[in-house]
Amino acid sequence: MPNTLPPDTVAVLGGGVLGLSTAVQLLRGGADVLLVTEAEVGSGASGRSLSWLNAGGGYGEDYYLLRMAGIDRYRTLLARNPGLDWLAFDGGLYWDDDPFTVVERHNSQTRQGYDARMLEREEVPGAVAGVEPGVLPHRVLVNPGEGWVSLPHLVRHLAEEFTLRGGILIEHAGRCTLTRGTVPDAVPGAVPGAEGTDDGIRVRGLRTAGGEEYAAGAVVVACGAGTSAVLAEAGVQLPDASDPAMLVISEPVEHGLRAVLNTPRISLRPHPGGRLAMDSTWYLDRVERRADGSWSVDPKLPAELAAEATRVLAGHPEVVPQSWHPGLKPVPGDGEPVLGELAALPGCWAVFTHSGATLGLIAGELVADEILTGRRHPLLAPFRAERFGFGWDS
Repeated sequence: MPNTLPPDTVAVLGGGVLGLSTAVQLLRGGADVLLVTEAEVGSGASGRSLSWLNAGGGYGEDYYLLRMAGIDRYRTLLARNPGLDWLAFDGGLYWDDDPFTVVERHNSQTRQGYDARMLEREEVPGAVAGVEPGVLPHRVLVNPGEGWVSLPHLVRHLAEEFTLRGGILIEHAGRCTLTRGTVPDAVPGAVPGAEGTDDGIRVRGLRTAGGEEYAAGAVVVACGAGTSAVLAEAGVQLPDASDPAMLVISEPVEHGLRAVLNTPRISLRPHPGGRLAMDSTWYLDRVERRADGSWSVDPKLPAELAAEATRVLAGHPEVVPQSWHPGLKPVPGDGEPVLGELAALPGCWAVFTHSGATLGLIAGELVADEILTGRRHPLLAPFRAERFGFGWDS
């Protein structure tokens, strides 16, 4: 028998930034919330994201607007909590080996009204501290409005509020599955408007790996790269393009960097405690997932990435890797976010995106709003799973 919870409880599956953000917004709106995680809170993709807050990647208009709303929510968070050492807006610096790529990026950004400025090499030290001018091409792109966040710190911040507001947390639940049933058997308090599929099937709750069942009026699946697998077991086929990634954190070092750097060989930002966070893509063929799900990393890789950080930083401080975090980067099949209730499984909301950092707060806010009000939010219209054209697998 399912565990007894208030009939309109919302169950959130996934303890990363997207799951916790949604859960906290639901609690703020007066809902009873159960948060269930496979392992520990923040142990998944949120712990290995560079977390560059930006909207300048040549995104379509809908995605651009959503990302800009995401950045706005971080600015609000910082305004309400001045002095945070894990969230900053000190700009971004981008360059590429191909100068035309930089110019095209600048032009694309300015057409959308994004703050983008082309600088000559000699102008960079006056605009972006901590960068070695000798490594720069003749012209670079500066985005003054960009920032970064340390998601592990944000997750802890949200988890504290979740606990204070009375949310129920279950960690180390293992790989969970969704439970489903027909509308007459569905739990009381189901979300308004979620009336079931043609055969009356809707989500009823979830089951932990240990067999514990929890009934819920709605379920949010925010399991990062595991989202598609969870939904597939419930009969919903969501295309998945998740691929390997690895974040490296340095030992404390006097580096002088404040902005986020994106270069041909490294992406680099400050990290709390005087550290640096680093990643790139050139080494991913040397990061492999074993058959048992664990990861194999070429032991030379962290040092090679740290050496590149030393090369691009002013004064060439010795950057020493302290820890590295390989894993899957959550990416939906077409690269665009999947956000909103599933027509194929009413009562179930998916929150699945590569942009977990930039969208971390806004996605949780909009999904929670839909659950609390029963009204679809227009900002999520382009990102619903139904764009893939799939239906229900009975």
